[in-house]
Amino acid sequence: MFLRFAAIVLFALLSVPAVASADWLFTPNVGTTFGNSTRGNEHLAYGASIGWMGSRFLGWEADLSYTPEFFEGNDSRFRFVDDANVTSWMINAVIGAPGGVRGGRFRPYVSGGIGVLQYRQQSADQLFDIDKNEFGVNLGAGATAFATDHVGFRGDVRYFNALRDPEPDNEFDVAFGPFGFWRGSVGLTFRW
Repeated sequence: MFLRFAAIVLFALLSVPAVASADWLFTPNVGTTFGNSTRGNEHLAYGASIGWMGSRFLGWEADLSYTPEFFEGNDSRFRFVDDANVTSWMINAVIGAPGGVRGGRFRPYVSGGIGVLQYRQQSADQLFDIDKNEFGVNLGAGATAFATDHVGFRGDVRYFNALRDPEPDNEFDVAFGPFGFWRGSVGLTFRW
């Protein structure tokens, strides 16, 4: 069901008519995870986003991020976990500061959306193997600063949280799950 929903959302977003004063943005990024489920073990996260931003204030983006060794501790003497990564796939609405797109050199924004949090954890001795895909949400803020008309820098901070069904009934009711974390990232943005 989620794949059908994601396909419909993606089709709708790609069907938005092109506007002369709108931009497509591609941002490969690198950063770190921290807080909540990281339990003080910050790890490298990398990924990319592609999105569209109008000249007024609305836009959208698809964000992909991968964090290897997410559940591993910083102490390498005790290695209980062999594979422990988290991947996030999110579709976000973006609200940016109004302004001309090509003329605007600095643009703060907030973003938020839904997607999938995929996490895998496997012990070094094959004692346990956890591989889960859960619906998730994210909310964040950041800014993009352009050095030229086509190249700039972006930095943002986002909070990610998995969703769970609090009641095993037939009603659609969701709540925040116990798995959540923050991600800070910086990237190089290409605009066309």
